Amino acid sequence: MQVRTMRLEKEDAKIIYQETAGLAIITIHRPQLKNALTANMWTQLSKIALQALENPKNKVLLVRGSGENFTAGSDIKEFNSISLEKAEEAFIHMEKTISTIENLPIPVIGIINGPAMGAGLELALACDIRIGSDKARMGIPVGKLGITINNKFAKRLVDLVGPSATKDLVFTGRIYKAEEAYKAGMLNYLVAEKDLNKFSIRMGKLVEGMSPASLLAIKRSVKECVDSVPVLWEGSTPFVDPNDFPEGVRAFVEKRKPQFTRN
Repeated sequence: MQVRTMRLEKEDAKIIYQETAGLAIITIHRPQLKNALTANMWTQLSKIALQALENPKNKVLLVRGSGENFTAGSDIKEFNSISLEKAEEAFIHMEKTISTIENLPIPVIGIINGPAMGAGLELALACDIRIGSDKARMGIPVGKLGITINNKFAKRLVDLVGPSATKDLVFTGRIYKAEEAYKAGMLNYLVAEKDLNKFSIRMGKLVEGMSPASLLAIKRSVKECVDSVPVLWEGSTPFVDPNDFPEGVRAFVEKRKPQFTRN
């Protein structure tokens, strides 16, 4: 097994890349902050995902988080120290990374053990198949942060759970437990935590044994069937509200309820 580790921050934050018997495995590791990704980590995640294609023996990519978390999404505390413009750029780049993984020409399997929140949920939904443990939790509580998700973010949810459930997730900030996520279609498989890694590798090997031409064709055909999201117009602000976002981030950092103003 080939193992490469990219240490990305002064703290214990890294992305671990492994290759074994036709499988490439990416592990997000930042346990002290629920595997939340900094802007730098999002950049490296995209690069590493593309590197998986450099070895023709890699037929399937597995994406997981270390410990009992998938990822809490972006590091919200990081946004508290940058401008709105930089925050907007960070969100746009984050979406590009998620789309990169979504559009890889090989199957991508997400392994969800613990919370997958916000952008972490979007990363999970960008995977072709999601395998969750009984500890999986999935939600997108952006309403507490003043994050205004764009149509590409929304569409991934709408395609799986429908328009009303998508709005409910944002309106209420509710978090689906593992069984709820499975019934809603966010998880394709639900297994006990102790069996998660073994089951996921077995599933990866099953997919790896299929015709590469068939796998690529179905990815492309499904995308053509469902992909109707228009390109965002230049100058739009798809992620950051100039009033609610700063208050939401400050409230998150200060561990208090946000006080949003009403127009």
